[in-house]
Amino acid sequence: MQIKDIIKKVKQIEIRTRKKTDATLMGQYHSAFKGQGMTFSEVRPYQFGDEIRRIDWNKTARFREPFVKVMEEERELTLMLLVDISASMDYGTQTQLKREFVAEIAASIGFSAAGNNDKVGLILFADKVYKVIPPQKGRKHILAIISNILSAEYIPAEAKIDKALEYMMSVFKKKSLIFMFSDFEDSYDLKMLRVASRKHQLLGLRVYDEKDNEIPDVGYALFKDAETGKQIWVNTSNARWRYDFAEHQKQKIRNVTEDFESSSAGFINMNTGEDYVKFLYQYFRKR
Repeated sequence: MQIKDIIKKVKQIEIRTRKKTDATLMGQYHSAFKGQGMTFSEVRPYQFGDEIRRIDWNKTARFREPFVKVMEEERELTLMLLVDISASMDYGTQTQLKREFVAEIAASIGFSAAGNNDKVGLILFADKVYKVIPPQKGRKHILAIISNILSAEYIPAEAKIDKALEYMMSVFKKKSLIFMFSDFEDSYDLKMLRVASRKHQLLGLRVYDEKDNEIPDVGYALFKDAETGKQIWVNTSNARWRYDFAEHQKQKIRNVTEDFESSSAGFINMNTGEDYVKFLYQYFRKR
């Protein structure tokens, strides 16, 4: 993409996501992720119904009347967007490329987080981590993240999600929210997934094109693996071959879903162009 095209695309995404990311989704986000604990706010005179364990005994003794400590939720969270930039993500046969769909979903999540005063960061990865944008607050920062997802050079290499998770855990020690975007076409280390899910709150978002799951009958066709460069001629008119391919893809996604669920992590499966707000709202609500 040219710079002017990226700027135009970022503006379009901001307009679309601001229409979709309304107070309802932001409120659901806030309810789902309540913060890391309670912190001291102020001391005020005791009122009927206050908990006795909140009484500030030092101030009570000094003023000879009861005072209580007021605690408030420690709201500020860190949200990390881990985005797969392997070459298979730079593909799409419907209304959007996968990368564009990811950028829009990331924008919606990012604006929800910004509306709750949370920090948002970005990790772009393929066979290794290629770029890291440290967590910050604010609308301009979210727009910069969207721009980086759109303008990244998508790498012809297998995606290693365990490498991204390993980096995340080595750099970000505080418990964070992780939203991982990928088509999950490549293998990964299940043990690393489970370790990361115990340390952080993890959600996998599989973004796929409908042709990832089913191949139409177009006769003999040359297929090329975008990540390995491997090429193969296939007779797509063979109904058995098309069936076996579709079943293989279904089983692969069933396995990924089970891996995330057994790791106590969330998982969402979305086709490009689907109403992602509905999926996010349902996930936040379950939280």
